[in-house]
Amino acid sequence: MTTTQTHEHSHLMPHQHGHEHPPLPAPSREGSVVLDIGAGTGTLVIHATDAEDGLEIHTSPEARPEQRTHAAVRPRHLPDRTVYAAVITPLPVGRYTVWGGDDTPHGSITVTDGQVSDYRWT
Repeated sequence: MTTTQTHEHSHLMPHQHGHEHPPLPAPSREGSVVLDIGAGTGTLVIHATDAEDGLEIHTSPEARPEQRTHAAVRPRHLPDRTVYAAVITPLPVGRYTVWGGDDTPHGSITVTDGQVSDYRWT
């Protein structure tokens, strides 16, 4: 079974994903996601919809498109609702490209020191 999960890549060229990933983690609950932020790093939260559940979203520093990392959109259960998001943490401070599924830029965002940066996929 091919599934997705956050992991770093040292590849120097953009590529299609055909390698195996461990099974997706279970949906998270309130307070169950640990963010590694501060001292030059921040977190990127990419907000999506239930239609994107399991979608692998890539991001890279704007100046280094070959230096990509990615995370899968997963349900995040809160007391009053469920939201869908990919969480990428930690990321070094800077400007990032968020890549669309067809390997074209979807948009860009700045990751700020010690902060959570929010990006809307939809």
